[in-house]
Amino acid sequence: MAGEPVSVPEWQTLTGEQTRRWTEVLDHLVAVLPPGAATVVVDGGTPHSAVVAERLADTLHRLGRPCARLTDTTPLADEDSWHTDRTPDTVAIADGPRWRARPPTGKWDVVIWLRTPPVDPTAHRSGGNGCDVVVDLHDPGWPVIRQIADRLASLERWYLSESRAFFAIRAATWDTRFGDDLPAYRAAVTEARLPADGVAVDIGCGTGRALPALRHAVGPNGTVIGLDITPQMLASAATHSRDAAATLVLGDARHLPFGDATVDVIFAAGLITHLPDPEAGLLELARTTRPGGRLVLFHPSGRAALAARHGRTLDPDEPLAEAPLRRSTLHSGWQLTSYDDSEHRFLATATRQSN
Repeated sequence: MAGEPVSVPEWQTLTGEQTRRWTEVLDHLVAVLPPGAATVVVDGGTPHSAVVAERLADTLHRLGRPCARLTDTTPLADEDSWHTDRTPDTVAIADGPRWRARPPTGKWDVVIWLRTPPVDPTAHRSGGNGCDVVVDLHDPGWPVIRQIADRLASLERWYLSESRAFFAIRAATWDTRFGDDLPAYRAAVTEARLPADGVAVDIGCGTGRALPALRHAVGPNGTVIGLDITPQMLASAATHSRDAAATLVLGDARHLPFGDATVDVIFAAGLITHLPDPEAGLLELARTTRPGGRLVLFHPSGRAALAARHGRTLDPDEPLAEAPLRRSTLHSGWQLTSYDDSEHRFLATATRQSN
């Protein structure tokens, strides 16, 4: 029951690296499918949903797992054949809103939503609500899993590879797109009044835009470290790190490679919203920071401006909203000392409390 071939040029010219990225994502998706018979629907972007469903079906066939494709070409015939031919292990894969609205068994076991660039910027904003898996497909050659329901897989199975993939494709052009933010980084570090001669770590340093400002703040006798999860970002940070006499470290913000109470300053630009558990992330930052040490949370756009850029509205329960941030910092060993969420920037500072 294979679907009709979908003709989308960018799907047909993948490089070796893009093919490996697709293989990794498809292997993740197959690994989270429930054992035995299962129904899966892919939605969120025509014709991409059909192509992803075909690729997922091909991967299942390659691995020897029975699979049936429910297509829009002959939907009734496909469904009748599936009911007749299915085995106790058959996975049924459908695509598109038509199938999503009429699951053949009363409900879908797995709903996969694709984030794609809509022609209408107001379209598809809420289509991912209630989905089990969300895949960023803004670049058809570079898919990235952004969410998998806890009931299907633990974060440890997919978070690291997908976070690295998300930023890897953006590393080479990051400074070209956001280089104008450098003065805002300098101003934020200056305003935070960081102590001289201490150890300052930029967590999620990206291309290292904050490193020169941190060096200026701690002075020549201080230590500056940039840590990031993505090798490509650290490669792009080489120039800023040389200018700042900074050390670059490949590492995960959730499991920092630093001892307890060894850091004086934590600088984190855009980090918290990328962490699956912001409060656990703040707790790990606190673990490495000396009592009285400083935490600087920054973004060169305010929350409202950033939300508008991504076509969404602000949620009062977001991790960086003032009330949730006050609670999470307090629970993780910090005292929030300033909070500024203006149009042109987000800047919040906190002090590490004694245990």
